[in-house]
Amino acid sequence: MPSPADAPIGFLWRRVCALGVAQIVSWGTLFYTIAVLGQAQRTATGVSELWLYGSFTAGLFASGLVSPAVGRDIDVRGGRRVLALGSLLAASACTILAVAQGPAGVLAGWVLAGVAMGATLYDPAFATLHQIAGADYRRAVTALTLFGGFASTVFWPLSQYLLETVGWRVAYAIYAALHLVLCLPIHLASVPVGRRAAVAAPERPGRTTPPRASAFVWLATALSLVAFIGSAVTSHLVGLLTATGLTSRDAVLVGSLIGPMQVAGRVLEFAFARQMRAVVVGTFAFALMAVALAIFTQVRGAWIVALSFAIAYGWANGVLTIVRGTVPAELFGDRGYGTLLGRLALPQFVTKAVAPFALALLLVVDPARAIAPYALFVLGIAALGAYRLAVRDPRRGGR
Repeated sequence: MPSPADAPIGFLWRRVCALGVAQIVSWGTLFYTIAVLGQAQRTATGVSELWLYGSFTAGLFASGLVSPAVGRDIDVRGGRRVLALGSLLAASACTILAVAQGPAGVLAGWVLAGVAMGATLYDPAFATLHQIAGADYRRAVTALTLFGGFASTVFWPLSQYLLETVGWRVAYAIYAALHLVLCLPIHLASVPVGRRAAVAAPERPGRTTPPRASAFVWLATALSLVAFIGSAVTSHLVGLLTATGLTSRDAVLVGSLIGPMQVAGRVLEFAFARQMRAVVVGTFAFALMAVALAIFTQVRGAWIVALSFAIAYGWANGVLTIVRGTVPAELFGDRGYGTLLGRLALPQFVTKAVAPFALALLLVVDPARAIAPYALFVLGIAALGAYRLAVRDPRRGGR
């Protein structure tokens, strides 16, 4: 009987498509819903805005804390158990949020949702694909992120529709059911039992040792800085753009273009960049992020400049998601890949959690929002520098 590695290539891509659907639901229900349902939840449960978003931040911290253990478990047992358990946790979290009556319920629901994020979103999915995709891993990661890029496009309008028609509690109940009747069966059916279901790509000489400390630290720093930037921009973009002189309507329109541009960047990577080394694509993506943030400092009420920012930033952000899943394999090899991704994810979730609050503190002393764009640009340059130090570590032959 042929092994999964010998199965037709279409078999792999059917699995990738199935996992992609689960990514849309997982991102859409666990990460994006607070933007639409949060205000109604806050009003009904009587919690403050600080408590609501503090609970969500606590969930992101929890996600980072469980990520290393999730990665280790995938290395030992494969991704099927982790992803399936993540779906059960996600259903439980949505259920708790649906019935929450006060601060304790809100906090418990979002912390459990954070744990579910750590077991269902990109990092565990990447680690699982690394075991089942073999030599097609990089293209599989790109394809999976194409699905994930549509999560907000699907779930922001869906959440708004459910909020207006059946209320936020029923919306969360429906999302709990989606995890049970859609995501859980997908994870059980699409991920084979066992540690390694496919023959991985041939390991490159000199790439099978554990990550060298300096290269790992620099890469973790680079990825954490772009996670901080992404979280800060997502939380404060409209306010930062209107402070430059754009109308609220134009600012929202510019912000709405970032998601499609992320998908466009991933499509271009899928179509044209597969012949390039992942580290080279990474350099391009980090550099484009810095260029986008430089453009951001020059918006000054000009709609066309803001549009240029949205295009460059969206492309960079979309490709950086792929870089996060592919560059570590090229730098450090294939062994213990789930553990490696989990360790890299921990600081990213921490910086993602603190970024909105940190930028809000800056805006207290910068009410005109004149300094904030330049601060983000400096972080973009720092991220590019850290990445170049990671891939050019002299102990790795100057790569």
